[in-house]
Amino acid sequence: MLTTTAVKITSKGQVTIPKEIRTLLGSDIVEFELMEGNVIVKPVKSVGGSLQKYAKKHIPLEKIRDTVWEQVVHERTDKKTA
Repeated sequence: MLTTTAVKITSKGQVTIPKEIRTLLGSDIVEFELMEGNVIVKPVKSVGGSLQKYAKKHIPLEKIRDTVWEQVVHERTDKKTA
């Protein structure tokens, strides 16, 4: 069954996806693909999977926390001496 729905693109480039289509997508995150002049909207089931290409490597939370605390201490100490 082919359903066609027209929607307006706002000046910010936004559209409201009709409820029926959002339900079929089963995800609130989508990606757009251009294929032979057509735009294909595909659901992204896993955000982690869609962001994987941007990940450099796994860093344990403890290491990130320690690094951030070191930066905070450094920034606050510099402000007191300046």
